[in-house]
Amino acid sequence: MKKKSAVHAQAHPEHTKLSQWFATAICGNDILSSTFYVSGISIIYAGVYAPIVLACISLVLFFYKSVYTEVVSALPVNGGAYNCLLNATSKQLAAIAGTTTILSYIATAVISGESAMQYLNSLVTIPVIPLTIGLLGLFAVLVISGIKDSAKVAFAIFSFHVLVLSGFVAFGAYYALSGGHSYLWANLTATTPILDRLGGLIPAIFFGFAASLLGVSGFESSANFVEEQKPGVFPKTLRNMLISVAIFNPSIALIALNTLPFDVIIKAKDFLLSDVAHVLGGPILQYIVVIDAVFVLSGAVLTAFVGVSGLIFRMTTDGCFPDIIAKVNKKGSYPYIIILFFALCTSILLATNGDLLSLAGVYTIAFLSVMTLFALGNLLMRETRKELKRPYHAPLIFVIFAFIATAVGIFGNVRLDPVNVRYFLTYFAPAILLVFGTIYLDYVLRALMRFTRRIPVLHDFFERMFDKSASGTYIVFVHHLDRLYDILNYIDRNEVGRNVYFVHCNDKGTPEYDKDYKELVKTIPILQKSGVCPQLNIQTVYRHEKFGPEVVDSVAHDYKIPKNKVLLGSIRDEHTFSYEEFDGARIIF
Repeated sequence: MKKKSAVHAQAHPEHTKLSQWFATAICGNDILSSTFYVSGISIIYAGVYAPIVLACISLVLFFYKSVYTEVVSALPVNGGAYNCLLNATSKQLAAIAGTTTILSYIATAVISGESAMQYLNSLVTIPVIPLTIGLLGLFAVLVISGIKDSAKVAFAIFSFHVLVLSGFVAFGAYYALSGGHSYLWANLTATTPILDRLGGLIPAIFFGFAASLLGVSGFESSANFVEEQKPGVFPKTLRNMLISVAIFNPSIALIALNTLPFDVIIKAKDFLLSDVAHVLGGPILQYIVVIDAVFVLSGAVLTAFVGVSGLIFRMTTDGCFPDIIAKVNKKGSYPYIIILFFALCTSILLATNGDLLSLAGVYTIAFLSVMTLFALGNLLMRETRKELKRPYHAPLIFVIFAFIATAVGIFGNVRLDPVNVRYFLTYFAPAILLVFGTIYLDYVLRALMRFTRRIPVLHDFFERMFDKSASGTYIVFVHHLDRLYDILNYIDRNEVGRNVYFVHCNDKGTPEYDKDYKELVKTIPILQKSGVCPQLNIQTVYRHEKFGPEVVDSVAHDYKIPKNKVLLGSIRDEHTFSYEEFDGARIIF
């Protein structure tokens, strides 16, 4: 067996990766936390048809299972939709996905924290919004202090949660079979006003479908920590989440409709399982369900804080946010990111006054946008990265159905309450302006230098900022020259740094006799003289080594370049290595 180089071994430290059930627990807590609020929301819009709607939504997850499996099998690195689009298209489109994911994390933290307090409030009267802010603040302090998600803790919470949900369903089945008073027929009658208000059965199911898609939030989370999972685990986590959602969500909605009258369900929508549990098993089952809700929903808050920290840090190192916000403290956490995230969560909680439907609308729009962009990334990757090695190919019809389903879901949520779009855009618009201002910082600074030519102090300040931003360096590994123009154009459109090293690898030749390398050295000046990226400072490097992870590690180490500033062509089927061995280097052609 070929030994790894010292540099490569250092870049790939051995650490224990997550098995199927530990990985399932982390993302399972996220997706199954929605069981505490999605049934109430679904019943509000679909009435007695909510279980059917929730069962149909499982089909959407079935399609997305194929979408995610194909992309992550080709690009098995953390980052979800952001990483997919970054490697399949441009930084600009990836930044939109990343910003939307951040909003999804905000909504996750707020709705989970507020729901946890609502369940607690069903037992003892508490000030829900102040305590929700306190819970968010507590996790902000813990994460800043270096407390992060633990797979063992997540597994314990997940196991308890599944046990509680299984018991809840068993109690519900026993209640129905033992002759407990059923409200199902009465709730069928109570659904009639909903149908009349929404325009009939089809519109009611459509709007119920759109609102109930909240129940699959968290399905995208496994793709955000795929690097921490053992090989082959990722598709199993998707399968396990799909099975869990398909079993529990329709069952819980059916039990609620059978156990409580419609008007009680509407009043108890924020803590529905608590009231149902009291009918099914008395105070003891109610207390168990509430304790479970507080733990699981609080765990979802922690997951949001940890997840958003990693995502914003990654986007900052990619040049999507100003460097200052990614400052790392002695505990290895990012205090500025966490404080900013806490402030945003608190503001949207206060802006919506903790209203579940408003929060759910913002949440659903955000995470459905993330999933839709992931499906779009799959479709784009098929065109822009045709040669990229991928062990699994999703049926095209599945990808199209998945894209349409979540796109329709976004449209439905906008129609349900246009105010939700206002909340969404209030946070999305300034965030994306900041992102694009950072991506196009060189253009912004050039404009500011022109406007301040008569003010020497400001002009010199902006000039120093421009020189600093333009000092960024990128490494591009090239073999053939047919993509040279596209590579230069990509760097010019997507990156601020102006120093570029083109590295050519050949373990069987020398610079003097390597035809491709000589052609590279001759072609670059010709392209620049013809007006192609004349502002770039381009140098060529010859490495007498075979291309692979080892030489990429070595070159990045020699030039002190982080891996996300290393640009590659697609890893193809004939290569003996896989993309994950390159530690986040970016594929641009």
